Amino acid sequence: MDSILGPLYTAVSWIIVQFHKLYSIPFGESSGWAWGLSIVSLVIVIRIALIPLFVKQIKSTRNMQALQPRMKAIQERYKNDKQRQSEEMMKLYKETGTNPLSSCLPILAQSPFFITLYQVLNRIANDTPVGVLNQDLVDSAREAKIFGAPIAATFMDSAAELQELGANLADVRVVTVVMILMMSASQFFTQRQLMTKNVDLTAKTPFMQQQKMLMYVFPVIFAVFGINFPVGVLVYWLTTNVWTLGQQMYVIKRNPTPGSLAFQQRQEKLRAKGKLKEDPAEVEAKQAAHEARARRTQPKRQTKAQRAAGAQHTPQKSADSDAQKTAGAERKSVGEQNGRSSHGKQQAHGKKKPQSAKTKK
Repeated sequence: MDSILGPLYTAVSWIIVQFHKLYSIPFGESSGWAWGLSIVSLVIVIRIALIPLFVKQIKSTRNMQALQPRMKAIQERYKNDKQRQSEEMMKLYKETGTNPLSSCLPILAQSPFFITLYQVLNRIANDTPVGVLNQDLVDSAREAKIFGAPIAATFMDSAAELQELGANLADVRVVTVVMILMMSASQFFTQRQLMTKNVDLTAKTPFMQQQKMLMYVFPVIFAVFGINFPVGVLVYWLTTNVWTLGQQMYVIKRNPTPGSLAFQQRQEKLRAKGKLKEDPAEVEAKQAAHEARARRTQPKRQTKAQRAAGAQHTPQKSADSDAQKTAGAERKSVGEQNGRSSHGKQQAHGKKKPQSAKTKK
């Protein structure tokens, strides 16, 4: 392991030493701030170098979201032929230029630096020179404390081990627990921001369920393994989580996924500023819908007493109406009978009596 990571030991320790020289001017050589800020600066250097990989990660994640319906169709079509299913999947990735591993590139690229920093801090804890860190620098780093906790101490260290580093158990436990909680929380909010703001809400895919599961699994994993991380590694991982959160926030705001909540919010802002050109037909439809809502009158709100009074008047009105209808029907019936009687009399008067033979003569 040392032969493989030897060049990285030298590179990581050299970067830390250079920043330590810079921060030693205002804070002092054995100050926890000088060594802590050196680790933070190391994170910034590494994350700046990984920006191209981060951009590839964002693009790959979007492509995977867009391909989920087609991937599901292939799985359903060739569910009984796993080999053909794999071949069709690879063909789909090749046609669309998508690499599923691209979403893991930033984490994979950081892993060697993370392991190297862990080993460097472990060597410091064991009072062993590493890379360009000579014995004097190792002794200075061992004396450095962040809020009372040495940068090489871990949550699982015993009281005797911490006493050798010049610290007590309570201080180290409190500092490490707080940092582990902050590290897990930053990881959770980073994943939650991605799920709530930068996921296409119009498409429900298994990919979304996987991301939702990771949102809860990753913080737990960091919390479990964090108890074995030295304080300096916790500083490193907390800093990289905060950087990822801010970087992701910037990317989502500038270039959100189409169909996501962030995309809708960005469209509204551009529309309000007059920078978004819309289809005239769509604008006319929205205006018509707005006018229809404005013309629609809502029923007046009544008090409880008014509703009770209305309920009492309703049966009376109904009874009066029924009585009026009954009287009207009776008048109509009498009128019809009178009409028929009058018509009968007119017919009776209108008929002539037959003349007798004598009268004719």
